[in-house]
Amino acid sequence: MNFGLSEEQALIVETTRAFVENELYPHEQTVERSGHLPMELIREVQKKAIAAGLYAANMPAEVGGAGLDTPTWLLYEKELGRANYALHWTCVARPSNILLAGTDAQKEKYLYPCIRGETWDCLAMTEPGAGSDLRGMKASAVEKGGDWVLNGTKHFISHADIAGFAIVFMATGEEETPRGNRKKITAFFVDKGTPGFTVRDGYRNVSHRGYTNSVLEFDDCRLPKDQVLGEVHRGFEVANSWLGATRLQVGATCLGRADRALAHAIDYAAQREQFGQRIGKFQGVSFKLADMATELKAAELMVMEAGWKYDAGTVTDQDMAMAKLKATEMLAFVADEAIQIHGGMGLMDDLPLERIWRDARVERIWEGTSEIQRHIISRALLRTVGG
Repeated sequence: MNFGLSEEQALIVETTRAFVENELYPHEQTVERSGHLPMELIREVQKKAIAAGLYAANMPAEVGGAGLDTPTWLLYEKELGRANYALHWTCVARPSNILLAGTDAQKEKYLYPCIRGETWDCLAMTEPGAGSDLRGMKASAVEKGGDWVLNGTKHFISHADIAGFAIVFMATGEEETPRGNRKKITAFFVDKGTPGFTVRDGYRNVSHRGYTNSVLEFDDCRLPKDQVLGEVHRGFEVANSWLGATRLQVGATCLGRADRALAHAIDYAAQREQFGQRIGKFQGVSFKLADMATELKAAELMVMEAGWKYDAGTVTDQDMAMAKLKATEMLAFVADEAIQIHGGMGLMDDLPLERIWRDARVERIWEGTSEIQRHIISRALLRTVGG
């Protein structure tokens, strides 16, 4: 593995960081204080992102994306991760790569409009009674008269309010396994405006202000069979095949925010004076900086190694779980220490630190909780000795 950046990677990092600082940072306080991201602002920044070649850059070149390899994509995600989440995720959208699993007709209808910036997608898995245990979902779909009829509720569905459609996972039966009955899951495309499909406002979130979540309700929502994504009853296989890299994406965005918080802490420690000297000279502060930088470096190496292995075809669930676990918990540590170094000023919204601190909390929950990541890691370790 070459730990240095290629000329192309360095250019992508420089371009993305400049865009984030010039086009996203100026709007952060407005979004943070209002908790709202106006559509006119979204379209304004989106247009600039498309012109800069940063929009849908996660997609393969053959469908209109940038065709980045995974390590380069993670470097790009790290830079975007420095900014308010609602701004970078909505205005510089990266369509879900699960859309690549669709048929040619489905790609024309759903994938390409997302890549062109005409609409957004959203993924609907989580339910009030099914979070980490997705097999426990109660929302279901049954075949009737040649169609599928969907019923149930999903919640915590990110940016469903602006999405043109949802990719919805529903229980479609049960199968016997050595460990008992297990639900079969199928994925469906559901267009906004389909009869029986309602999007309601979700919950106010302490993290990622402006990045909305919604409740999706299905009441005898009827879909034709060509709205199935992948194979019937194989929804989990579709998700596992196409969504695994999202944990690396979470890790990469955490790196960006941690790097920003550390930079603020270093600058403050080098300038702030107390007791006749700059506080960076006190070991109580300087050692914090050393620990923060070391933890950030360790997390970055784990995320980038997993990305390299992803392209090599050797990545494991354990690799991605370790990377996600380390990066998200590292961010919480770095954000907290950065505030401690700043003292009371760290909690004021004049600085981005209190936002980074708040936002860090959700990273240990979504895309698999820290406990789920530890379960994946420990299970892999025990399997090597028959445990």
